[in-house]
Amino acid sequence: MELDQLSDHLAIQRLTTSYATHLSRGEADAVAALFTEDGRYHAFGEAYTREDLPHLIRSAPQGQLIVNPPLLEVDGDVATGSQHYVFIAQQNHDMRLAWYTDEYRRTSEGWRFVSRSTTFLRRSGGYDAGREHDPVRYSTAD
Repeated sequence: MELDQLSDHLAIQRLTTSYATHLSRGEADAVAALFTEDGRYHAFGEAYTREDLPHLIRSAPQGQLIVNPPLLEVDGDVATGSQHYVFIAQQNHDMRLAWYTDEYRRTSEGWRFVSRSTTFLRRSGGYDAGREHDPVRYSTAD
């Protein structure tokens, strides 16, 4: 791996770690700032814009997001990656196992998320995009 490739990998790893740190601290605006202007977060069958993220994060259960280093493919000013994680809810210590599938773009501010999609692992062995937790925006009835 060339030095510039290593630098890109480290910068993207810092981006994904910053996401986890800001999310765990409840810093919703800081999480949104990690996305490009046209960036989207995909979960719960929805695509959330950068402007949607602060409300989504503030309405979500609080807790600790623990991530592994992302598996990355960098091609110039764009990259893709995947990253497994465990989320531990603060109130009851319930755990969620999932992974992110990401698209990144180099911007004048550094690497940013263009797209971040969540896939949740289920106890049944299956996986899906999750269930909405925002009672203001969606009904939680199953």
